[in-house]
Amino acid sequence: MDRELNFRLATEQDLDKIVAMIADDPLGSKREKYEQPLPESYRKAFQAITADPNNELIVACKGNDIVGVQQITYTPYLTYQGGWRATIEGVRTKSSERGIGVGTDLIQWGIQRAKKRGCHLIQLTTDKKRKDALRFYERLGFKATHEGLKMTLY
Repeated sequence: MDRELNFRLATEQDLDKIVAMIADDPLGSKREKYEQPLPESYRKAFQAITADPNNELIVACKGNDIVGVQQITYTPYLTYQGGWRATIEGVRTKSSERGIGVGTDLIQWGIQRAKKRGCHLIQLTTDKKRKDALRFYERLGFKATHEGLKMTLY
């Protein structure tokens, strides 16, 4: 199967396909609202992400078809002598493209991008219910070195 991918910053025209991907899994289907027209909250979030020079919404494309997405946030810290780190969030692969390496290529691209931006560390979280995702990230070299905590505010 052809896996020739290219990666680019997402545009507002991509938003419908991106939201469809993040809603197309057991957890996403419970918390996302994929409908036409898209709720304005997605457009506002997209505009905030793209206006921030320390955020990138990246799509993986096979030809003109968007087959993956990830958000990378770059954060300066006082620790590590004022070092920068990258956080990968919102990783999704189009359901018809899962299991053939698209996710691997997407994350590898994100790692290289973080290196180019001068980050000393890259981090991500995955829901504990996503056992396959946890194994996937571990295969790529990520280690569960910290206990992550979250608090829902709504």
